Amino acid sequence: MATYIMLSSLTDEGAETIKQNPGRIKEVNQELERMGVRVLSQWATLGLYDFVNVVEAADNGTVARVSAELAARGSVRVMTLPAIPIDDFVASFR
Repeated sequence: MATYIMLSSLTDEGAETIKQNPGRIKEVNQELERMGVRVLSQWATLGLYDFVNVVEAADNGTVARVSAELAARGSVRVMTLPAIPIDDFVASFR
């Protein structure tokens, strides 16, 4: 399984949803799991991004599909970054 960092910012609609139903965050995590992406860690943050998630997926295609699905809902904007384990990164220079 590959690891990815998902940075997300709520739209006005998404912020209203979270205000009315904060449990929606956990519901979305369960939806992601059913789509093949497992949330390993999750933080609410201040600044440009509202949430930082560390997720795991089988491949780039799976996480790209999930990112597109989330963005299509109109409640969140997502930036997904592949995360390379540092040992693998260092080994790539050998």
